[in-house]
Amino acid sequence: MFHTPKKSRQLVIPLALALGVSACGTADRIARIGETPALSPIDNPIAHKSYEPITLPMPRPERVEHQPNSLWRSGAKNFFDDQRAGRIGDIITVQIDISDSAAMDNTTERARSGSEDSNLTSLFGVEGSLANILPEAVNPSSLSNFGSNSTTSGSGTVDRSESVSLTVAAIITQKLPNGNLVIQGRQEVRVNFEVRELLISGVVRPEDISHANTIQHTQIAEARISYGGRGQITDMQQPRYGQQLYDIIFPF
Repeated sequence: MFHTPKKSRQLVIPLALALGVSACGTADRIARIGETPALSPIDNPIAHKSYEPITLPMPRPERVEHQPNSLWRSGAKNFFDDQRAGRIGDIITVQIDISDSAAMDNTTERARSGSEDSNLTSLFGVEGSLANILPEAVNPSSLSNFGSNSTTSGSGTVDRSESVSLTVAAIITQKLPNGNLVIQGRQEVRVNFEVRELLISGVVRPEDISHANTIQHTQIAEARISYGGRGQITDMQQPRYGQQLYDIIFPF
């Protein structure tokens, strides 16, 4: 009876699982031939399984003293109503203008050599017996000799440039105890058979929101900005599933 080696079975099982997943994805793509990519439905972001409320260190709550028969309220910043976003469900406009560049060039070289020679002409009398074992081949004055050489050379170069300019509307999904606002926004644009998707989330201060109800991406703490696409063009730019699997499991 033919038995599959253990190492072969360890490679066959992941390969079979990967082929099964690839077959399901391939069948789904075949079923969508000739159709435009579907847009995501509009739903409540909090209802997503991946959504998690944000917990950050908060200062101690301040006691608010109410003063009767007064036009001003303690802690109020404006006499009239503020039309800027500040409650859960309000919409705020986020302006993204990223223009970053970085250049770095490092070179490292190191060389080291060492040598040691020991003179063991007297070693508790043992050196006299060595001639019986190895006649005419033992020199007690040079029984040990150590030497080492080490050379290291390395170089690295980084040249990066990024530029993104976008505007997206986000929704306030949470109000933290210190008054900061958690925002999350998503925008999808479909052109022919390609969908461009923009995702943004983070924490903002109400004081940083302008009177036009806009905020810059540089004023968003813990900002997460993702801009990408899905569709036929994106599929063509990606290696095939078999090639990706081969790159993962091939050890050389």
